Amino acid sequence: MTATAAPRERSARRLFDPKLLFGVLVVGALLVASLFTGVYDVVGADDGAEMFAITRIPRTIALVLAGAAMAMSGLIMQLLTQNRFVEPTTTGTTEWAGLGLLAVMMLVPNASIMARMGGAILAAFIGTMVFFLFLRRVTLRSSLIVPIIGIMLGAVVGSVSTFLALQTDMLQSLGIWFAGSFTSVLRGQYEFLWIVAVVGAAVFVVADRFTIAGLGEEIATGVGVNYNRVVLLGTGLIAIATGVVTVVVGNLPFLGLIVPNIVSMVRGDDLRSNLPWVCLLGIAIVVVCDLVGRTIIMPFEVPVSLILGIVGAVVFIALLLRQRRRG
Repeated sequence: MTATAAPRERSARRLFDPKLLFGVLVVGALLVASLFTGVYDVVGADDGAEMFAITRIPRTIALVLAGAAMAMSGLIMQLLTQNRFVEPTTTGTTEWAGLGLLAVMMLVPNASIMARMGGAILAAFIGTMVFFLFLRRVTLRSSLIVPIIGIMLGAVVGSVSTFLALQTDMLQSLGIWFAGSFTSVLRGQYEFLWIVAVVGAAVFVVADRFTIAGLGEEIATGVGVNYNRVVLLGTGLIAIATGVVTVVVGNLPFLGLIVPNIVSMVRGDDLRSNLPWVCLLGIAIVVVCDLVGRTIIMPFEVPVSLILGIVGAVVFIALLLRQRRRG
């Protein structure tokens, strides 16, 4: 039996959970609500069917893909760092993606969306690797310090982006990119998000290696797993997901923090069996926040990042206090 065979067998038994069907039904109901929530009457208007296809369906698909991608990225990052408090927005990955996007737009003002995504992904990869290398070289006694360092690094990168945006009159564009809103998601603009579905499939295939790597470099090496290669692969997948979501949707703060923690508290740390639950919960939270944003001051909308930031910050503080009580 190989090093990953036993975890895979246990994961397969836990993966087929009858409760998962209930979760799918709940998320399905939320998605139906998303399809029919909005100012425009897609049922009674003459061009309602056309607007439904142009706006509501793309927006709902974008909610699914973006929510699942960012929740999944947080889960991978927490496993690889062995820290419950890290995710793309607490490690600076999102800020690095924004810097890469800004750099491409400065160098090539009429750059295609693929070129912008390429810049965001490359910068996110570099930034995440910088964070991982920093953690490997510096011994930190408290796990609470890790996200603080990540937030500080992200603040520095964000300041650089703001300075460059001011120098090039692109500050408004930078604010729009980081708004984290699904308002402008239309048919023809969201399709690149399907890339993160491929990322999700890749994560599921190599899930057992991520789980073993999460036990530490010594244990992973002892059972025959190339730890550095797994970290490199995980960093690449996180960068792709974060870069694509940042370019198409914007910043979704704390989603990758709160979802894996909730799932892990209930089900443990096995990535393969937890992945469907992480994706479902990530989708559910994003959809609920988006529905609140669409209805709270209708006919206007509140960016989903604002509501998600409030919810995420509250959960983040609760997790910090819980960790402190446990010592």
